[in-house]
Amino acid sequence: MSRLDRITTDAAVCHGQPVVRGLRYPVQMLLELLSSGMSIDEVVADYPDLERDDLLAALEFGALAAGGHHIGPLGAA
Repeated sequence: MSRLDRITTDAAVCHGQPVVRGLRYPVQMLLELLSSGMSIDEVVADYPDLERDDLLAALEFGALAAGGHHIGPLGAA
């Protein structure tokens, strides 16, 4: 089950970086939080606008990007 529909881009939001549901949480920032050792539950506790599926979508996006897959176009929020 893909969650990539939660990842959006919009030139007016975070300079067009991929974000979660248009909420101004860049995928890169979320991946950095998770890679620093924070758990999904810790990130959700610190950022109550986020949902568990948002972080799983960020991980899916990162995995595809790291594998060299073309991702796009992403919808606007």
